[in-house]
Amino acid sequence: MIKYILLDKRFLLGLFLINLIGTIYGFVWYKSQLAITPGIFLAFVPDSPTASLFFTIFLLFFLFNKNTPYIEALAMITLFKYGVWAVIMNFLTLILSGNLGWEGYMLMISHGAMAIQGLLYAPYYAIRLKHIAVAAIWTLHNDIIDYVFEMMPVYSSLTKYMNEIGYFTFWLSIISIIITYRLTLSSKHSF
Repeated sequence: MIKYILLDKRFLLGLFLINLIGTIYGFVWYKSQLAITPGIFLAFVPDSPTASLFFTIFLLFFLFNKNTPYIEALAMITLFKYGVWAVIMNFLTLILSGNLGWEGYMLMISHGAMAIQGLLYAPYYAIRLKHIAVAAIWTLHNDIIDYVFEMMPVYSSLTKYMNEIGYFTFWLSIISIIITYRLTLSSKHSF
């Protein structure tokens, strides 16, 4: 049943449109931060919209029965990572401040869905080890940009915990890479 839904062209088109709109909204959400970001870091600041952009590209090609393995690896790793990350950061904001606006709850729901959708399509990716390696380098490099060069998303109530969040984020990246490997390659070591 789930396979039928995931492969249904109408469902795929709907998912594509939702992700496209979400990606555009995400880049708009980062607009003020991108305005003050040095050009060299621009590709690494809007984490979640970039992850959903990768998945949107995957869906576009998948609608036409084409695979894009590098994009698929980037989508799976980053969707899970930033989906989980945003849910946890918004939850921590709620705990520390005692409240969370509607946008925070919306972000928790949408990013939770983001993390799940990337995993659901794992059986349909054409990922090999080289694709995971490139996506892993991108993802870990992004952590360095965020937490060494301090280009991470701004959560004002969490600013004093940036070292701990950076440490957590690094291990979340590692977990995301391992999950991608396990769900796509663990039994077939093709390079």
